[in-house]
Amino acid sequence: MKRVLLLLALSCLAGPLARAGDVQDLRVWAGPEYTRTVLDISHPVDYRVFTLDDPPRVVVDIQDASLDRRLRITDGDKGLLRDVRTGIRQGDDLRVVFDVSGPVRPKSFLLPPAEQYGNRLVLDLYPKNAASEPVKTVASVDQRGQRDVVVAVDAGHGGEDPGAIGPHGTREKDVVLAVARDLAKKINAVHGMKAVLIRKGDYYIPLVERFQKAREQRADLFVSIHADAFYDHSVRGSSVYVLSKRGATSQAAKWLAARENDADLVGGVKLSDKDELLAKVLLDLSQSATMQASEDVAESVLKGLSAIGPTHKDQVERANFVVLRSPDVPSLLVETAFITNPSEERRLNDPRHRDRLASAILSGVIGYFANNPPPDTLIARSGLDTHVVSRGDTLSEIASQYNVSLNSLRAANGLNSDVLYVGSVLKIPPS
Repeated sequence: MKRVLLLLALSCLAGPLARAGDVQDLRVWAGPEYTRTVLDISHPVDYRVFTLDDPPRVVVDIQDASLDRRLRITDGDKGLLRDVRTGIRQGDDLRVVFDVSGPVRPKSFLLPPAEQYGNRLVLDLYPKNAASEPVKTVASVDQRGQRDVVVAVDAGHGGEDPGAIGPHGTREKDVVLAVARDLAKKINAVHGMKAVLIRKGDYYIPLVERFQKAREQRADLFVSIHADAFYDHSVRGSSVYVLSKRGATSQAAKWLAARENDADLVGGVKLSDKDELLAKVLLDLSQSATMQASEDVAESVLKGLSAIGPTHKDQVERANFVVLRSPDVPSLLVETAFITNPSEERRLNDPRHRDRLASAILSGVIGYFANNPPPDTLIARSGLDTHVVSRGDTLSEIASQYNVSLNSLRAANGLNSDVLYVGSVLKIPPS
């Protein structure tokens, strides 16, 4: 009897037990195409979502739920949201009302616990007047019809997905976005090249949509930027990955099965009007060429990275990453460093090192396109007006190689001295 009373007393001191549907917090990420709201919940819940007009709002009714804390939206995260309100209805149900800036199409789903997150109710809000199909864009062209080489730069993770976390709390999503922005800026500075950032801010893009965005932009290359992780914190070095053959084979089957729904599955060629055998041959040819190009540019990028620090392995690696599955866009994934290694985490937080990483990746990209320019591009017509610094290069030798004066080479690159760094890219002035 005494033991029962003691247990009852302890339970009273501990306070009420968490209810099955406690809503613990609200997180919001505003992307360019939709706004994602995430309700952290203690357990899976039954809920319904509907919209109301005049003024426009989205209502989420959660059965048998309570609120742990007041839900707030910060100004920087609003996106399509204006405000959020909550209330209790029918005694036990929680109503969450999102005031929105205009008519929206909500999509919702539950997510189970994963890594640092528990159960979640996700609500994605799309502008109702947005086109149902993405707008196709083409590479920029000059007056004579030659276009820029387009490089799609994808910063991994984002939004509610932080990626790997370093020993001192550095989030992969943040540092890889910084590297991606640096790389895009450097690409855009090269005459005849244009960068397209797949993720421009702190929001999540589904993996399949990432390489689809690259195809929509008619990209000549897709580069996904990441930072590796491992339980052994001493492991270090950069890595470069391309799609494995097994991954390519399984994806080819999916592409072929879906070809009726893809207007331009392979390089603008329609497969829906081809018989199964011809469609398979066309896809195999495209995949083979794409995988060979991916490997060639990956080797060039790995060489560039090896010039600024250790690489994890001496060769390009292969894996079945979803973002590498485009059938007609050469694709590679760069693990810039092991964020779980304290010294490499520290370097990833150094803007100067991130700049060197971007230059090293760019040197590999330039090295590939200098030797393999797409035939309809400015680079194919006039070449590249850049030089990637290699070990042993001197400024005077580079000036002599391109038949330009030393002073004009210094001026074109804003150099105050003749010190060069391996992997850096120099602009070559007109001779």
